[in-house]
Amino acid sequence: MAAPLLHTRLPGEAASAASAAQGLRASRAGISDMLALERDFFSSPPRKTVRFGGTVTEVLLKYKKGETNDFELLKNQLSDPDIKKLPWLKRSHTVVEEYLAFLGNLVSAQTVFLRPCLSMIVSHFVPPRVIIKEGDVNVSDSDDEDESLPANFDTCHRALQIIARYVPSTPWFLMPILAEKFPFVRKSERTLECYVHNLLRISVYFPNLRHEILELIIEKLLKLDVNAPRQDIEDAEDTGAQTCGGNDSTEQLFSMDEDEETGRETKADPEQLSQMAHPVAERLDILLSLLLSYIKDVCSVDGKIDNNKTKALYRDLITIFDKLLLPTHASCHVQFFMFFLCSFRLGFAEAFLEHLWKKLQDPNNPAIIRQAAGNYIGSFLARAKFIPLITVKSCLDLLVNWLHVYLNNQDSGTKAFCDVALHGPFYSACQAVFYIFVFRHKQLLSGNLKEGLRYLQSLNFERIVMSQLNPLKVCLPSVVNFFAALTNKYQLAFCYTIIERNNRQMLPVIRSTAGGDSVHTCTNPLDTFFPFDPCVLKRSKKFIDPIYQIWEEISVEELQELKKPIKKELVEDEDDDFLKGEVPPSDAVIGITPSSLDAHFRSPSSSVGSLPGLYLPDQSPVSPRIRE
Repeated sequence: MAAPLLHTRLPGEAASAASAAQGLRASRAGISDMLALERDFFSSPPRKTVRFGGTVTEVLLKYKKGETNDFELLKNQLSDPDIKKLPWLKRSHTVVEEYLAFLGNLVSAQTVFLRPCLSMIVSHFVPPRVIIKEGDVNVSDSDDEDESLPANFDTCHRALQIIARYVPSTPWFLMPILAEKFPFVRKSERTLECYVHNLLRISVYFPNLRHEILELIIEKLLKLDVNAPRQDIEDAEDTGAQTCGGNDSTEQLFSMDEDEETGRETKADPEQLSQMAHPVAERLDILLSLLLSYIKDVCSVDGKIDNNKTKALYRDLITIFDKLLLPTHASCHVQFFMFFLCSFRLGFAEAFLEHLWKKLQDPNNPAIIRQAAGNYIGSFLARAKFIPLITVKSCLDLLVNWLHVYLNNQDSGTKAFCDVALHGPFYSACQAVFYIFVFRHKQLLSGNLKEGLRYLQSLNFERIVMSQLNPLKVCLPSVVNFFAALTNKYQLAFCYTIIERNNRQMLPVIRSTAGGDSVHTCTNPLDTFFPFDPCVLKRSKKFIDPIYQIWEEISVEELQELKKPIKKELVEDEDDDFLKGEVPPSDAVIGITPSSLDAHFRSPSSSVGSLPGLYLPDQSPVSPRIRE
């Protein structure tokens, strides 16, 4: 076999010293090498033919004789996607190495071939398809379970690195191709998983592309996320659980003989137990868990978090978060990549909170972005188990002080009335404060009860809820009801009179449609959501659960107890046994689940995953909807 073309002289290395005669001899030598390579590689079965007839050998022989027309056509053929039809990955090691050398020389000699070569390599980042036919009908189109697939991926990555060695600008040409070749989100889970896995591998040896690759992946994840609402996923899981027994019995019926022969009992496949019943959620779960694994690996060195690497990744992800996640309403799961990253060090969590706080208070930001930042602050402080109490109190101080300053500026103004369009960020901050207080009140009152109450009284909730802006009318009823019960119990604010007045003023809206008139009550005028509500993706939950706070189950008796105000003499006596029973240790696990109550009270569907309803006025048309 001829020497690999990788060892031939590259063009331009000695062009200034070469004479015209030497250039001609070098050109003929290159043609000779190409002919030798063609005999060893292109002529191996199946024989490669050109589109316009004949073989590569015949074209090269014509070119040697001075006939260049067919050779130009051959170059055009090589420059289009037809080059990927060469089955080079499944050839012998010698042929693969020769082909890699050929690619290096091809792109270095003629950079016009760079894009088609990159496109050809990227096309191998997904499993090939196997089509089974019966007659003229395709009865199967499934992924090829090829055991050599990991080795093929390794070879493709080697090819990219070889090309980049000869053409340093390869990453800039590669990124548009990676975006163009990204499989449609409705493709199979395995296809998407393989492609995303290979993209993440590229980000390791082409670090300049990491930000763009992560942005591309998260953008695709977001498309899956918005097409898999939380309620749809839960409904699919419930339906799957109900039909599971019937499917198992059917499978046992057909596998009875095999079980008798092997003498083994049929056991549940762990892989099946981790699968999501909702097809879009299954794709989302696989890709999100892959991204979380990547984040952990990038930030770890010998099993320990490396601050410098984590800082660099944080800068990439926070920029992507601002661009994609913050403007997206009601995404359910993708944002957990920031939740997971911030758990590595407290400094990253505090940096994330400070970043959101700047977004919220900056009047130059759009109102929708400021409101989203408020939602993220409230949900993050409530759900992150790794956030210490001192950080929670610092954030509460910032938020409440900002609310009081906002009220000071509105007291004598002409806009001092309840209007979401005018005061959306204010209401979002109010709801964040209410939500944090509901989640963290036990920790805030733990230890020295008298000191805890003194701190909560210093926040002056009374002024906020009694203001003319009337935040209790705008915030979610589920949050308002719990906040009212807790502030009433500890005599921090008295909200029930305001809630009743708001209920009388909130008239239902009649909407006429083709199916008739319907009555609607807007129970979520702020159009808010809690981005870190419980993760329901089975694989991704394994990353999130250890750092996630869940809501303590509350019985009906405990809910009734919340409505009873705490006695003043008990407030003064911080050693009282009753109060000790009410306040758990500071490391108690708290959180929330929407199905805590035996009566299954829930907030409206527009706030799925929020606090269960507590305050239910007597048959009021504006009370939270009761789901069966």
